[in-house]
Amino acid sequence: MANITAAEVAKLRKHTGAGMMDCKRALQESEGDFEKAIEILRKKGAKVAAKRADKDATEGYVLAKTNSDNTFGILVMVNSETDFVGKGEEFINFVTGIADAALENKAETLENVKALVLNDGITVEQRLNDMIGKTGEKLEFDSFAAIHADHVAAYNHLGNKIGTLVGLNKNVDGIANIGHDVAMQIAAMNPISLDKESVSQNIIEKELEIGKELARKEGKPEAILDKIAQGRLGKFFKENTLLNQDFIKDSKKTVGGYLKETDKDLTVTKFFRFALG
Repeated sequence: MANITAAEVAKLRKHTGAGMMDCKRALQESEGDFEKAIEILRKKGAKVAAKRADKDATEGYVLAKTNSDNTFGILVMVNSETDFVGKGEEFINFVTGIADAALENKAETLENVKALVLNDGITVEQRLNDMIGKTGEKLEFDSFAAIHADHVAAYNHLGNKIGTLVGLNKNVDGIANIGHDVAMQIAAMNPISLDKESVSQNIIEKELEIGKELARKEGKPEAILDKIAQGRLGKFFKENTLLNQDFIKDSKKTVGGYLKETDKDLTVTKFFRFALG
C-alpha cells in the first residue's frame, strides 16, 4: 500500500471538498495517484446519489442575479435534503459560484451551466458530485432559467427560499423600481402565465370542467353550467395571470395597469419563479 502523507490528503481535500478520511482512503485505493483518487471520490458521490434517490430534496438555496447593466439575468435553484446543508456556507458558496459562472458566460440552458468550469478548475456537474459525496445527501440541480431583455430584474425572498426573474421590454425612467415591484409580485402571487392568451388550452379546459362540476354540485341548472364556468374562468385568469392580477402594492389597479402608468407600451416579456418545497 502506498505511503500517503498528510499533505497529500490535505491537498485532495482542498481540491474536492471531501472529508479527510474519504480523501485518505481514495488515495490509498489509487496508490497515491491524485487524478484517480479524484475519480474514486466522484464515483462515491454518484453512489451516494443513487442510494438516496428515493429521498426528497426539498430544501436548498435559490438565487437570482443580473449582470451589471441589467440586460441579462439568471435564476438558479439547487436542492438538498436538509435545511442544515442548504444553509451551510459551503453549499451557498457553491450555488453562488454557479450563478456567477452562468452570468459571466451568459449561459442559456441547464446543460450549458452544468458543463461550465468553476474557479477550482472542475465543472459544475463534477462539483455537485463532490458535494454529494461530502454531505452524504441527495443534492439536485435541475432548475435553471435565463432572460435577455431591455431590463431584467431579480428578486430573492428572505432566506433564499423563493427567487424570481422578470424581463421588461423597455428601459424607461424608474425601471429599476418597477422591475423590483413586479419581481416581488411574482414571488408573492405565483402567477402561472403572463396573460390569459398564454395559458395553455389544457389548463383552460380543466378549469372549465372544474367550474361546471362545482356549479352542478351547487344545484345550478344544466343549461347555464357553461356560462357559470366561463365566469369562473375569468376569475381564474384574473387571479393567476401576472398582468391581470391585482397589484400587491395597490389592489385598485392590475399589474398591467401599473406598468402602463409609466409607459403605455411597457410590459413583461418573460418571467420565472423558483421555490423550495
